[in-house]
Amino acid sequence: MRFKVRDRIFGIGDDYWIEDEDGRRAFLVDGKALRVRQTFELKTLDDQVAAVIRRKMVAIRDTMVVEREGERLASVHKKHLTLLRERFKVELADGSAWTVKGDIIDKEYEIESDEGRVARISRKWFRIRDTYAVDVDEGADVALVLSVAVCVDALTSDEDG
Repeated sequence: MRFKVRDRIFGIGDDYWIEDEDGRRAFLVDGKALRVRQTFELKTLDDQVAAVIRRKMVAIRDTMVVEREGERLASVHKKHLTLLRERFKVELADGSAWTVKGDIIDKEYEIESDEGRVARISRKWFRIRDTYAVDVDEGADVALVLSVAVCVDALTSDEDG
């Protein structure tokens, strides 16, 4: 399944739609204003919260946490000492981990588990500069994968200013 996401719009209180490959709205990323820490809710079309994404207030590394119904699904943070290409680590609640690697800034990267690719993020499918695709592999938790992409984008946009 492929989803279209607008790039670099992460201000406090920013809301935007993630569309499916046919251009239909699929998820709303609801940026929560007036919060002490950066918070987003990933909502379905029927206004159900599929995931809550929050920046951790106290952490050695800049970290974002993805939760569903009050339970932590994953935490996302940049790996230390990466050369040439940026890498992020996604620590899942079940103890497993995903690696995010590739050209994060230009939106050409993959999310991988020990079993193989979970998703591919790419800007090359779109002519519009501020748009990129999240191509979710079959069997993956779509809301979790989209939430990880939101985390990576938010953590990266902070570094870019």
